[in-house]
Amino acid sequence: MKIFSRQSCAALALAASALVSHVHAQDFRVGFVNTDRIFKEATSAKAAQVKLEQEFSKREKELLDQGATIKVQSDKLEREAPTLSESQRATRQKQLVDQDRDFQRKRREFQEDLNSRKNEELQLVLERANKVVKQVAEAEKYDLVLQDAVYINPKHDITDKVIKSLNAGTK
Repeated sequence: MKIFSRQSCAALALAASALVSHVHAQDFRVGFVNTDRIFKEATSAKAAQVKLEQEFSKREKELLDQGATIKVQSDKLEREAPTLSESQRATRQKQLVDQDRDFQRKRREFQEDLNSRKNEELQLVLERANKVVKQVAEAEKYDLVLQDAVYINPKHDITDKVIKSLNAGTK
């Protein structure tokens, strides 16, 4: 196992040195784009968020109202339970359980629908962003553009250029 690790490290070091020497031989440009920032700051991403909020706000309010109603009925049952007959208490408990089950089902469906639509909207933003990244990379002659990295020197970050270009294209 140690031999394999040493061989792997040696091969990795050799490949890295070959890449470094190759990079020095040519003018190799690397860029970085932060997709999280694009999703937060781009006008098209903000517009998608507003669109989703408008689309789902009515259902969300209905769910909040239904949850509050169930809570009020549950509290009322707890207060009145000592004065109710066994059959009345059982009937109201069953009604509450049925209402809560219906509420949980609606809430789950709402969350699934919201997540699905959010993914659709973000996918559209991402497709536009990828086109803009490619345009910026070609215009500025980048050889490689990365999305995720542990550390990036800010001089390689092209996110601001991408957001600016995206925003210019959505107006």
